[in-house]
Amino acid sequence: MRIAALLFFLAGALGALADNSLANLQRTVLFGRNYIRMTEWAKSCQLDLRWVGAVKEKDLRATNARTRLLFTMDSYKAQVNGINFTLCLPVVFQKGVVYISAVDVEISLHPLLFPETVAPNSVIKTICLDPGHGGEDPGKMDGRMEEKRFTLLLSEEVERLLSKAGFKVVRTRTRDQTVKLPARPGIANQHEADLFISLHYNAAPRKTVDGVEVFCLAPAGTISSDGGKSAPSYPGHAYDGRNTLLAYEVQRSLVKRLGMNDRGVKRSQFMVLLTAQMPAILIEGGFMTNPEEAAQIYNADHRKRMASAIVDGILNYQKRVENQLRP
Repeated sequence: MRIAALLFFLAGALGALADNSLANLQRTVLFGRNYIRMTEWAKSCQLDLRWVGAVKEKDLRATNARTRLLFTMDSYKAQVNGINFTLCLPVVFQKGVVYISAVDVEISLHPLLFPETVAPNSVIKTICLDPGHGGEDPGKMDGRMEEKRFTLLLSEEVERLLSKAGFKVVRTRTRDQTVKLPARPGIANQHEADLFISLHYNAAPRKTVDGVEVFCLAPAGTISSDGGKSAPSYPGHAYDGRNTLLAYEVQRSLVKRLGMNDRGVKRSQFMVLLTAQMPAILIEGGFMTNPEEAAQIYNADHRKRMASAIVDGILNYQKRVENQLRP
């Protein structure tokens, strides 16, 4: 017990030092938003910066022994250890200087490099699974195939594996029933869940569009990855850093385990994420409008593999926040 307490104390001390270094970084206002010089932030994180690629001063790599980051100038696009990652604001290259937004440093990247640990008595015990749609809401449709059926089947597989791993699992629905959107995070809040995982499948106008993506809540004052209005403040923003880390770990696991096209970690203002009083994400597990992915979605073996990948991502997140493991 004494050793565990000492380790937790040291982890907290390291986190405090990292927070102090963030507070000391100079802010520059660009386009009405706070930005930080990339060189200063990289130095505080012991990251080496180097231009890469055939096009001069377009792609910038930041690396150390544990982490590989890739940024594209004047773009929201980034990569974290090979996983696509959409930033809250674009990286700016201005007069020979690279700037990264303060909100991305604090909410998007710092939580991945220096995850905030939970107290020893606040470990992850209960997980709420939210099978998307249901009842009068079929979700996406592919002929007679309805999204609501397959999100429910996926939730059953995920619940089985989570229960086997020792977690208590709550589901927002266990049958084909209508559950209003605000009630879904409400169920998680009522059961004092430690994580909220909403399960969905995707659709697109073009049949060739494919891949998996994981959404977390867009930080207050930023827009969703697909555009829209700036997000006001909601209860879910209290968990911005952990939302990011959970989304990243699950996306990384899905891409690596299943080999699906990596559509990245993204931000949104989905209603089920707004009022969740715990870290929360929404998974889009493939496109029902893509014939090849649709066949996988309807396949029980693939569904089991996806459930296993989701659970692995959750377990990786648990290790990071409970043991302060590096990426």
